[in-house]
Amino acid sequence: MQNYHPREHEDLGCLIEETGDSHQQNQGIRLVKTQRQPSLCGVEKFSFNGFEVVTVNAQGQEIQRRREISGYFTENLGKEIDLDLVYIPGGTFTMGSPETEKGSRPTERPQHPVTVCPFFMGKYPVTQAQWKAIASRTDLTVEIDLKPYPSYFKGDERPVESVSWHEAVEFCHRLSKLTERDYRLPSEAEWEYACRAVRKPLNLEQGESYPPFHFGDTLTDQLANCRASETYANEPKGKDRGKTTPVGQFPPNAFGLYDMHDNVWEWCLDPWHDDYNGAPCDGNVWGGQNQTNNSSAALRK
Repeated sequence: MQNYHPREHEDLGCLIEETGDSHQQNQGIRLVKTQRQPSLCGVEKFSFNGFEVVTVNAQGQEIQRRREISGYFTENLGKEIDLDLVYIPGGTFTMGSPETEKGSRPTERPQHPVTVCPFFMGKYPVTQAQWKAIASRTDLTVEIDLKPYPSYFKGDERPVESVSWHEAVEFCHRLSKLTERDYRLPSEAEWEYACRAVRKPLNLEQGESYPPFHFGDTLTDQLANCRASETYANEPKGKDRGKTTPVGQFPPNAFGLYDMHDNVWEWCLDPWHDDYNGAPCDGNVWGGQNQTNNSSAALRK
């Protein structure tokens, strides 16, 4: 799966490789709420939202637009700041990317089937306004202090960035304490499943593959905040905005999640691994919760 053209700045380091606290400038977060039962029970004021899903070909031309519906609920963080969480149905998919996919890496192999239980995921990356609402609540502190304004590119509706893995985990702990629900970072498998928004595993023996992006065969500046001044397939070059954009400005994927491609990297709960040999097939965090000084953690985008 492609993490195409990460948003970079002269002073920003963007890595999907082994990443510690020294390279955290463009790393944001997206929340997961565990849903142990395959139902929507236990959630107050559950709502449904209709949206359009766009598919493009290798030229970046729209070839399909279809209507989808997702369920979600809203957490109130205080001071009129809300956080929407989308219901992600459970299913089985094939995690990883084939050698034949442009830009794929050995760290994304071997491909393997993973069955994921239902969960809720943030509709958008956590915004700076949402971060401040929790970071400024010192009464909710669990382990460490949080800076209310950590981001390089300022704006309430822009995604929070420049946060470490430990700070992202602290944010989740505080939100759990505030809401009395179980919030955490997603496992890497949950993140990829939610990004691909597919519920059908591949027949690898027959050479089946997913498109490199949930939009289809390529990515354009009309679909994501990517470095479109470079091309992935046969699409025309676009503009490189050179900064993060407010969340929700581009089309969602089939699960109703926004900004799953580009804008900022997103922390996962897993420790970093060199490849997928020995990876769990149940969607759980692989190898504990990376609490060894944050020497490395998985980043996705």
